[in-house]
Amino acid sequence: MVFIAITTALGTNITNGTTTLGTLTAKQLPKFLSSDPANTEPPWGSNYSAQNSDGYLNAPDTGVVRRYDLTITRGTIAPDGFERQSLLINNAFPGPLIEANWGDTIQVTVNNKITGPEEGTTMHWHGFLHPDSEWEDGVPGISQCPIPPGDSFTYSFKATPHGTTWYHSHFSAQYLEGLWGPLVIYGPETASYDIDLGPVAISDYFHRGYFDILTDVMGTDLLKVRPASDNNLINGKMNYDCSKSTLPGSCTDNAGISKFAFASGKQHRLRLINTGIQAMQKFSIDHHNMTVIANDFVQVEPYVTNIVTLAVGQRTDVIVSANGNPNGTYFMRANITSGQCTEPTDQSLALAAIYYEHADTSLTPTASDSDTQLDTTDPCTNSDLSIAVPAYRIPALEPSTTLHMEVNVTVNSTGHLIWTVNDSAFRTSYNDPLLLLANQGNTSYPYDPQWNVYDVGTNETIRAIIRNLSPTSHPWHLHGHEMQVLSSGDGDWDGSIVNEANPQRRDTQVLPANGHIVVQWNSDNPGVWPFHCHIGWHLSGGLYTNILEQEKKIRAQKIPQASFDNCKTWDAYTVRAVIDQIDAGL
Repeated sequence: MVFIAITTALGTNITNGTTTLGTLTAKQLPKFLSSDPANTEPPWGSNYSAQNSDGYLNAPDTGVVRRYDLTITRGTIAPDGFERQSLLINNAFPGPLIEANWGDTIQVTVNNKITGPEEGTTMHWHGFLHPDSEWEDGVPGISQCPIPPGDSFTYSFKATPHGTTWYHSHFSAQYLEGLWGPLVIYGPETASYDIDLGPVAISDYFHRGYFDILTDVMGTDLLKVRPASDNNLINGKMNYDCSKSTLPGSCTDNAGISKFAFASGKQHRLRLINTGIQAMQKFSIDHHNMTVIANDFVQVEPYVTNIVTLAVGQRTDVIVSANGNPNGTYFMRANITSGQCTEPTDQSLALAAIYYEHADTSLTPTASDSDTQLDTTDPCTNSDLSIAVPAYRIPALEPSTTLHMEVNVTVNSTGHLIWTVNDSAFRTSYNDPLLLLANQGNTSYPYDPQWNVYDVGTNETIRAIIRNLSPTSHPWHLHGHEMQVLSSGDGDWDGSIVNEANPQRRDTQVLPANGHIVVQWNSDNPGVWPFHCHIGWHLSGGLYTNILEQEKKIRAQKIPQASFDNCKTWDAYTVRAVIDQIDAGL
């Protein structure tokens, strides 16, 4: 390993605003939150473990409310040295960490202060169950109306399940502009560790604004429908070669990369999150292996790997043993995979520096190819389903009903590229949230089939067989549930199930290009639940469905008046303002 002195050209206040994420002053996370530093007993007690309790269904009730306030404004930042206007949460990119203990109540007030121009917004809490309370899920036109400019909306939901995730705007492709942040729920674990270094958020990054890119994606020039990202970031930071920029504006080389501290002999937890808009990522650390302890919100039996694959929306928690040189500095790497099955980029590699206790933090490592981990993983899909075994065992049951879905891409009669499920592209109506309509007894859905609603009635176990007829992989995400992943592979499903006694579970799974996945879940959460691709441009093009569960129970739900009042305020706003919805809206 060779070291060179590199002076970071920009301060964090210029690159990322008020956040300390990605700096050596970022706080280490606790094992749980407590008002008493001497307390060693977790609030969920000693009767819960990752092996004997389902983190989705058995949450305790701590009686504690964790309150947060998020204000969204426009501001200027330069995460990789290229200065641009972005949407910021509390003047920071990424947004602030939200944390709670398993069983707490999280209460978040979102203040929409977006101007120049004004935009609606929402906030979605990725992977949360929201049991019998989908109105907290934050999806415009599904669980709520958008929050109008100048207005606020308060979300309140149970901190279940536990683990690592993120929150993001679900309004069009808005989160690309900076509207996302990490979220951690402390709970029982499958392995011990000494230091929790917190979130390691990996994101492809664009220098153009999201609406400008979206105009190309949703246009009729098919050469522009697969935009290439400009860079790849770790915790919102990376250097950029400013000589490559073709856009007007200020650009500074060597803006600075994220930094992490390792202590020799200690076990370090890293919470990996793909918060990007389109890229499949491969994460590694030079000369260090990783022990995986969780995928998405599901604790797994620990296993060792040198590469972690993360599609958009996926999370993996790892433990890394600090067995390197006490004077050493090592690269942390995230690499965007290439090929037709993935999305393009102009800079695939993101770097961050790991400093051991005696390392000179003014030095940045340089490395040859021999320092990088050998990547033999498939560039277009997740690891083999047999590798990750859930710590809490749930067998695959016979389904009560089976959904068959075919994913495809086509050019419609107006020359626009659209993404379809069973030949139908989705489009939301911001003023008509499906959940609120169903609660009032309206499931005729006037804009159906454009709303792509699949009514599973009172069936208890739902199996979805999804066949991908397109040449691109898709990270497929289900709201309000954890999915058992029964099969993933090329072509059609052959009927076999991987580890039928305890199949892998997660809330986001890659649907391979020209392949299939078979997923299954318990229909135990009444609602109209999004089931969709998490690549922003594909979602904008219509690659989205809704799962209507237990319609009669939805009618009986006591949806808070605040949800209906927010719709009244949004309706009044849309009378005086034109909403330029050029995509599916999510």
